[in-house]
Amino acid sequence: MHAKKLDKLATVVLYTIAGIIVTILTSLILYILVRGLPHVSWSFLTGKSSSYQAGGGIGIQLYNSFFLLVITLFISVPLSMGAGIYLAEYAKKGRVTNFVRTCIEILSSLPSVVVGLFGYLIFVVQFEYGFSIISGALALTVFNLPQMTRNVEDSLKHVHHTQREAGLALGLSRWETVLHVVIPEALPGIVTGIVLASGRIFGEAAALIYTAGQSAPALDWSNWNVLSVTSPISIFRQAETLAVHIWKVNSEGTIPDGTLVSAGSAAVLLIFILIFNFGARKLGSYLHKKLTAA
Repeated sequence: MHAKKLDKLATVVLYTIAGIIVTILTSLILYILVRGLPHVSWSFLTGKSSSYQAGGGIGIQLYNSFFLLVITLFISVPLSMGAGIYLAEYAKKGRVTNFVRTCIEILSSLPSVVVGLFGYLIFVVQFEYGFSIISGALALTVFNLPQMTRNVEDSLKHVHHTQREAGLALGLSRWETVLHVVIPEALPGIVTGIVLASGRIFGEAAALIYTAGQSAPALDWSNWNVLSVTSPISIFRQAETLAVHIWKVNSEGTIPDGTLVSAGSAAVLLIFILIFNFGARKLGSYLHKKLTAA
């Protein structure tokens, strides 16, 4: 009887804690959306920002955020896949493997501002890339690589050992088994992790302030020269992202309607991050059904 009472009490406490967390999160999301959505319009989403006049938009900043996301994933996904496959399938237990995992844990716990300062010293100053998209992408790769690597490793380790044994029994080599059996089975978890990391990259600000820059020069959409600073596909130009724009608007305070621009930008940023998170669940579930016939 006493054990049942303790069980009920623990259940009530846990549900209460969960309810408090959900309430706080829901209140925060609703506050940002209710405050910002009335100021969001098509002209706001596509217009140019202004430093001194009211009525500016976030078109270039929004494009820069997506472009930087694509470049970062282009660099970090192959690296994280290679590292995750090695740690899960080939690495033997020992000092070297333990040291690599320790480094991954340390890197994953670094604050983004520290990664930003590291990116500034290495990519901006030492490599002389300057404030540019490539500097920001490399800094974000350093920031997200540990988490993405761990996600790939965990997804591969969750594949049952009988899958590997079946591939080897059919005459496949170890690499062919990993490529054609293990990775397809782990793909839903891997894709989910990549999409969640995309949301983290899209909303990052601190690391990009020191690497990608705090200005959004006008883009010439007819200029496809990758080395030109006005080209939309150039990785060597400064690129103020949406998250950095929110920080800049609130810190400088030179725009008359800065509060409205900040609220609208925050709402747009939150919507895209929610899309990334919910999309990751849907995509992971779809791929799992598609690949496993579950």
